[in-house]
Amino acid sequence: MSYATDAPSSPTNAPIAANNYAASLEDLKRFKEIKALLLKAMPVAQRVRQSAQQHSSQQRAINYAKALFRDPGATLNDLHEAVTTLEEIERNAWRLLGGAHPLRLAIEDDLKAARLAAALRAREIS
Repeated sequence: MSYATDAPSSPTNAPIAANNYAASLEDLKRFKEIKALLLKAMPVAQRVRQSAQQHSSQQRAINYAKALFRDPGATLNDLHEAVTTLEEIERNAWRLLGGAHPLRLAIEDDLKAARLAAALRAREIS
């Protein structure tokens, strides 16, 4: 079993700490304790992994929406897609992070910019 170097100072590092502890227990041949420890730690590790995957998925969606509304050649459909994407992400951020969180506020700023770009493009077309 290998040792990770990250400090177990945050919940995301708890699975690493459990793995390191299990490695120490393995050196001591305390296999029953390893089983008990890892049975408790595996659900935590899965939640942390899912949370990280969800975060990276949302970050990709934000970057995609920004690419759409910042493109000078974006179509009105592109701009509507950017607005829709950012509205959904902003609602989730509000629910999960709260109204004053800096990330939620940044998403709100992007949403305002996307809405403005869509409105300006709609005026150009009509």
